[in-house]
Amino acid sequence: MLTKEELPHCPVATTVQLIGNKWKLLIIRDLILNGKQRFCEFLKSIPAISKKVLTDNLRALESDGLLEREIFAEVPPRVEYSLSPLGKSLKPILDAMAVWGTDYKNGL
Repeated sequence: MLTKEELPHCPVATTVQLIGNKWKLLIIRDLILNGKQRFCEFLKSIPAISKKVLTDNLRALESDGLLEREIFAEVPPRVEYSLSPLGKSLKPILDAMAVWGTDYKNGL
């Protein structure tokens, strides 16, 4: 997790740094829409993402406190990802982005 000193001074830049790539946004979108997800479910819903890129982005989101990873002691091991309370607070931002994107596609 980044310290306050490592974050940009601008709050918009902070938000962009935490969620500002398309993969993180799509991961968060899936968790908002579907709740808990497993690794393979992300690969199905985001077909253009590689396993390495998905792993890196899941780790970054977890490190930044936006998602939680639950490991089940089963054979084979099962891991589920869900939004943390902090991650759930991003829902209004993604909702606004969806409205804006729809309006843009419809010609405003």
